[in-house]
Amino acid sequence: MRTSPRRLVIATIALVLLGFGAATQSPQSKWRLVWSDEFAGATLDYSTWGVAFHALGGGNNELQFYTDRAKNVRVADGNLVLEACDDDFNGMGTIRKYSSASIRSKHRGDWKYGRFEIRARMPAGKGLWPAIWMLPTDDVYGGWARSGEIDIVEYKGDDPDHVIGTLHYGDAWPKNVHSGDGYTLPKKTFTDDFHVFALEWEKGVMRWYIDGNLYQTQSKWHSSKAAHPAPFDQRFHLIMNLAVGGRWPGNPDATTKFPARMLVDWVRVYQR
Repeated sequence: MRTSPRRLVIATIALVLLGFGAATQSPQSKWRLVWSDEFAGATLDYSTWGVAFHALGGGNNELQFYTDRAKNVRVADGNLVLEACDDDFNGMGTIRKYSSASIRSKHRGDWKYGRFEIRARMPAGKGLWPAIWMLPTDDVYGGWARSGEIDIVEYKGDDPDHVIGTLHYGDAWPKNVHSGDGYTLPKKTFTDDFHVFALEWEKGVMRWYIDGNLYQTQSKWHSSKAAHPAPFDQRFHLIMNLAVGGRWPGNPDATTKFPARMLVDWVRVYQR
């Protein structure tokens, strides 16, 4: 795990000044900030994040080409901006109708257990599919989904008041399984303002929160390769992306407005 002392100092001072200390503690225990990005600089910190450049579609028939252009991924006004564009992007001879961005902390931030908090604002529009999730860094138990996947939050742009959190595990595709639950925001949508999405991951249990509200707990999963709590007993890294289209959200239609932006105010990782 890579830790930036300067970033930790800035984040800690911000928590004290803004009075967030109580909000960053679970009812069960106190957590210590070990890694963060406040997106306070002029550019993305490449010592913290790697940026994708591909048109693989994630195995979900997605329609975007992930690029490293400032048009698609940048830091502006104190936020990380992941922007999807309808621009027929040509990447080394591969053309996709949409371009967008995906970043990950692999080999820059990798953790076994912790509390993960992300303050973000979602875009609206059919076919937009933002996600904040985690994959295993080492694939100890084999390829997807034998080594697991942790979805902190997934969101469909045409269902703007609802998000879901999911675990993927069991065996290799197509014998994998998943379990999870959703949360519906009362009276507002996730496009109206920023919200804090959090996951507490401890040995044998995970808890999902929206703005401090616990909405699901999971402790029952399994692995074809090892005893529980496998596969969620190894180090994982963070991924944040804005996909376009695919089997789950469907494809954009005439009502979807581009460019569309997912904004991230900060990412904070705590451990006991």
